Amino acid sequence: MPTMTTAPDTTGVAVEFDAITKAFGPVQVLHGVSFSLPPGKVVGLLGENGAGKSTLMKILAGYESPSGGVLRINGQPQTFRSSRDAEALGIVLIHQEFNLAEDLSVADNIFLGHEKRKGLFLDERAMQAEAAAALAQVGLPVDPATKVRRLIVAEKQLVEIAKAIARRARLLVMDEPTATLTPGETERLFRLIAQLRADGVTIVYISHKLDEVARVTDEVVVMRDGRFVTRAATAEVTRHQMANLMVGRELADLYPPREPVRAGRAPALRVQGFDVPGWAQQASFEVRPGEILGLAGLVGAGRTELFEGLLGLRAGRGQVELAGRAVQLRSPRDAARHGLTYLSEDRKGKGLHVAFGLRQNLTLMALDQYARPWLRPEAERAALDTAVKDYGIRTGSLDVRASSLSGGNQQKLALAKVLQPRPKVVVLDEPTRGVDVGAKRDIYFLVQRLAREGLAVIVISSELMELIGLAHRVAVMRAGRIVATLPADGLTEEQLIAHATGTAHADA
Repeated sequence: MPTMTTAPDTTGVAVEFDAITKAFGPVQVLHGVSFSLPPGKVVGLLGENGAGKSTLMKILAGYESPSGGVLRINGQPQTFRSSRDAEALGIVLIHQEFNLAEDLSVADNIFLGHEKRKGLFLDERAMQAEAAAALAQVGLPVDPATKVRRLIVAEKQLVEIAKAIARRARLLVMDEPTATLTPGETERLFRLIAQLRADGVTIVYISHKLDEVARVTDEVVVMRDGRFVTRAATAEVTRHQMANLMVGRELADLYPPREPVRAGRAPALRVQGFDVPGWAQQASFEVRPGEILGLAGLVGAGRTELFEGLLGLRAGRGQVELAGRAVQLRSPRDAARHGLTYLSEDRKGKGLHVAFGLRQNLTLMALDQYARPWLRPEAERAALDTAVKDYGIRTGSLDVRASSLSGGNQQKLALAKVLQPRPKVVVLDEPTRGVDVGAKRDIYFLVQRLAREGLAVIVISSELMELIGLAHRVAVMRAGRIVATLPADGLTEEQLIAHATGTAHADA
């Protein structure tokens, strides 16, 4: 039975991890982790994907039980049977991967499992009012009655944060909270964090965006390979030092040098006057073999929807040429047959079948290569073995489900999957979202390698420095239109933001 106490309303929650271990079968994930979280502080928890951060936080929030060691809350040993036990003490985890019921309303999601009642009936009016207040606090202007499936990714992230606010958390774990947010939404979140800290709430801030960690946290804790490495006041460590501590080595330049695009080559993909109703109007662009084209824009600008229209995932019309031939793409499989593949921004929702094994995920887009006429598992396994080595996928076994991989390794698997059909053009939508600095560098060098091998690469990203550091040219979308296409040499974040917000004017 858990030892339950009442969380104080005037202070944050003090936490002590004492020699915490965790094993999933034969795989040891945490190795005697010991450190404390002071009440009323913002602590940055840093580490590469697979370092054990999320597992440790799931133990704190009652989603997992430790294999060994003691968890103390406000000085008392605690054993949580479920997340509800942790929430009773004011401990709430905002998941990196959304934990929302798509067919319920925003208000229903905020109060799911914590419904307010008036006698025998649900108090719908009270829940709608409190949900509206929580949404206003996180800056999301949507009707609480809106179905979650109608929201875009960034809005779902804000619903997750509003859900935690509505539950009056005294210890709040934020796992990559700004991964899908615009700069304006991020600033609003930072103001909310400052207010929560002033109210005495303890916050654990997990992020691979080290500039954010440096800005919002009081101190940082670093984990590596399931072990505690160090802790320090944030003001006493540079971002470069944080990155080196995370990966356990000196981290060289993050971006590989850009190789010039060979002159005179015809476009691998040319799009002219493409419309996606409600999202994109008269979009025109081209990308050549060996070129990396970046696509910038605020959330809601229509970047993802434009390419979903191109691939037949949405209604769309316009001229599309691949290798000089006019094509009409009816589905992602049809696009892959023509040499165009797409990596979705929604890794777990659309990029991978996380309940499937690694082998099944890898070969799903290229089954015709492995089923002639019958499926050949030995050929699939050989391909997986090669992909694990080529893309640096860290896994203890080739026979596990994709869900067992860390976020960064899932992303590498998703990349390997969309490259299996051997495309001529590949579109990577937010390829480093939720990925640690070491894995980011791996992906950047992979993208450069693909371009060097002659692929045309399109990178959609909300991280402007990523586009400037990686791409040859950057196209900017605003309100469904491509408003500028700029050479990356000498490009600044300020210029991109000016075009994305409409405060600059340039010929597209």
